[in-house]
Amino acid sequence: MKTFYSSALFLMSILFTTTILAQNQNQQFDDIVAQHYNNADAPGATILIAKNGKTIYRKAVGKSSLELDVDMAPENVFMLASITKQFTAVAILMLEEQGKLSLNDPITKFIPDYPTHGKTITVHHLLNHTSGIKSYTGIGNLVDVARNDKTLDELIDYFKDEPMDFDPGEEFRYNNSGYVLLGKIIEVLSGDTYENYIEKHMFDRLDMKSSSYGNNRELVINRVEAYEEEDSGYVNASYLSMTLPHAAGALTSTIDDMLKWQNALTNNTLIKSTSLDKAINGSKLNNGEHIPYGYGLGEMNLKGSKGYTHSGGIFGTSTNGIYLIDEDVYVVGLSNCSCNDIGAVTRNLAATAIGKPFPTMKDVITLSEDKMKQWVGAYEFEDGAIRHIFIKDGQLKSMRESETNTIFEIFPLSENRFMFKDSGTEYMFSKTADGKRQAIFTANKESIGKEVNKPMPEARKEITLSNTVLKPYAGKYELAPNFHVEVTIEDNQIFTQATGQGKFEIFAENESTFFAKVTPLKVTFNKNASGKVESFTLYQGGQETVAKKVE
Repeated sequence: MKTFYSSALFLMSILFTTTILAQNQNQQFDDIVAQHYNNADAPGATILIAKNGKTIYRKAVGKSSLELDVDMAPENVFMLASITKQFTAVAILMLEEQGKLSLNDPITKFIPDYPTHGKTITVHHLLNHTSGIKSYTGIGNLVDVARNDKTLDELIDYFKDEPMDFDPGEEFRYNNSGYVLLGKIIEVLSGDTYENYIEKHMFDRLDMKSSSYGNNRELVINRVEAYEEEDSGYVNASYLSMTLPHAAGALTSTIDDMLKWQNALTNNTLIKSTSLDKAINGSKLNNGEHIPYGYGLGEMNLKGSKGYTHSGGIFGTSTNGIYLIDEDVYVVGLSNCSCNDIGAVTRNLAATAIGKPFPTMKDVITLSEDKMKQWVGAYEFEDGAIRHIFIKDGQLKSMRESETNTIFEIFPLSENRFMFKDSGTEYMFSKTADGKRQAIFTANKESIGKEVNKPMPEARKEITLSNTVLKPYAGKYELAPNFHVEVTIEDNQIFTQATGQGKFEIFAENESTFFAKVTPLKVTFNKNASGKVESFTLYQGGQETVAKKVE
């Protein structure tokens, strides 16, 4: 009897401890969500975290309808936007396993009249965005185009005669046209519509009862309203005919159904592990260069943990899903406003779920200037980046040599560990056996920097411009298909906000060139012969990208 009671007390102790730990972690999750969604009367989100295929956290915040003042619920249905692409990719891999196609098949085998300009474009090229076909979301004004219903063949006709952006396999460029063509191939091989194929072979099979192909006419129980944010406040999202996203972004779902989907991937319910490996482990260009995008999913490394991910952004929607392989942790977030950066929330939650939480300003300690001085200097990192650590006004700061030489404050977590505010980025300083200093820089992955003898370049100097000069820059610019940057002017200040990301200020270097302080980038606004602003050029990471003004 004594042994029985001892065993019972031991089990009760374990249960009590486990319950306390779960409660503490749930509080951490709640705190992270509250940092991003602190207005109960604004558009919101639904969020789910699963471990070993089972839900451990499920949350709804904000409003599903502002007009009707309806609170968000975990059962709400959202547009998935580009998360749709993984469903399309898996459908293609299912057809490959059935022997109905090869990924090396030319697309003209299935769409004989498609003009390839003498190039061989394969199914593989469509899947990993290396086809060179022009993305239809980058043709014309997307807001106007999105209002018109099109059949699948009419949609293909809209972009098929456009010139190629590059030869197949030579570059990676995110491309919605490629996934529309994959949808066409699914229809050719199955003898059914893409919509019916996905619903029959995936949604029905996996009991995803709240998932479907998006439709503006049908009544959908628990479907949220979609919103965008303007200077005046929240507005209803721009109209989008659901015939336009098709196999690139037209599916709708819930967080609970998305867990069923992820479990099907994890358990090889629909495709073999060898097929899934093709989707999640990136791919290569013709020259052998590795790219982190596979088939409908991108590689991810979160604080040393390997996984895969995809996000989505469409009028009034921001979505993101993350799966960490070794830890068997899945995090998905669906938001009903394109103004919300749901990806920042899911990344933070995923890191916390695997016991590697990003530090916050609550973790910052006070450190003497003498302690900070020991790390002052220049460091050259594995990717060639030079970062300078220096002290100004009693605060340790970091500058990465770039187009902007932007300065960031870094805050001490210990004598040798420092964080960037609200970014999840850190430095870990140390000294090697020969007394040389080194720094481990951690963002999405770790990079080691060695001490070098190099003077620090000057930081960017800013000037003040009047509203009269700034006002013509206001508007919406298309940086990539389904990815826009909203430029707004507020009291002699100019702000930018990209789809699904936070708003930040940019600062004038001259009347047309601006730089950011929160991230190393530069923007130059371009005018036509009549002086009208028609685009801007983004300089970031050694690359130049032109964003056309669409509104």
